[in-house]
Amino acid sequence: MTAIIEMEGITGAEQFLRQVVLPCRPAVLRGLVKHWPAVRASASDFRAYVGRFDAGREMEAFFGAPQIAGKYYYTDGLDGFNFERRQMRLSAALDLMVSAIGQAGAPSLYAGSLPVQDYLPGFAAENPMPLLPPSVGPRIWLGHASNVSAHYDTVDNLACVVAGRRRFTLYAPELIESLYVGPIDNTMAGQPVSLAASSPDDAKYPRFAEIRRHAMVAELNAGDALYLPKLWWHQVEALSPFNGLVNYWWDAFSTGPDAPYTSMLLAMIAISERPLPERRAWKACFRPPSRPWIYRLHDDTTRSPISRMICRSIWSCPTCRRATRLCSTPS
Repeated sequence: MTAIIEMEGITGAEQFLRQVVLPCRPAVLRGLVKHWPAVRASASDFRAYVGRFDAGREMEAFFGAPQIAGKYYYTDGLDGFNFERRQMRLSAALDLMVSAIGQAGAPSLYAGSLPVQDYLPGFAAENPMPLLPPSVGPRIWLGHASNVSAHYDTVDNLACVVAGRRRFTLYAPELIESLYVGPIDNTMAGQPVSLAASSPDDAKYPRFAEIRRHAMVAELNAGDALYLPKLWWHQVEALSPFNGLVNYWWDAFSTGPDAPYTSMLLAMIAISERPLPERRAWKACFRPPSRPWIYRLHDDTTRSPISRMICRSIWSCPTCRRATRLCSTPS
């Protein structure tokens, strides 16, 4: 396994974009949020702090039996899950988390992806993130020790540990064919997961055994952060009896109203039901070197003639003119 690059001294949005985000590689930012009031030494201190902001709203919590040891996952047939979902208030979930610490035989509890503005109004103002635009709102993830299966996000992610410790195991997007992706229509929390990365049986997933050594690993303490580019697969292990994380999802390179992932899915849907010979023809268009307008390596001042032609033809449509920054490079 390979360690993830570590960086310190990132203080401004411009520096963050240029040195961390633009290379599109994961990076650990040690001590990025260690000054936040939310970074607390104990679970009870954290509970008391966030309780000041509690809006009293209900959310969905995962409850896991002791025998799953915090590994929220599928049942054997991949048609069900090994945990229970319950609706409850965030304050009640936090009370259960704190009271169960150290209790033998207690179930594990996990609550994730809660928009801070909705559940903890005022929290973001006391724990600001100056590296990102004000429009990018944080989410909070809380729970006991757990293991979240390797999955990807379709947007950029800045994950900040505020309580406990976390281990991230990453796989590059180009390794997807060896990760054995699970069901896309029956997921735990929206995104499909890697079945191979969650299995101790390499014989069952032989291609994964060949790429396991390419995994990148980082352990984060409270106050540390990790930048994750789009489409990087990440397994997340919460290692302490109580753990908290605040993250930010945003598209660092947005050029208009259309997200790349959504556009890709629409293209797949549009082609999927066509006759096999036609699908083969389209497949050729998406295979290098037939797609230089996508993979052509250029800097910020040059763009291929094909790229400029496509931009002009598509974005001449009045509906799409909001995305003209894509064609901002002079001919």
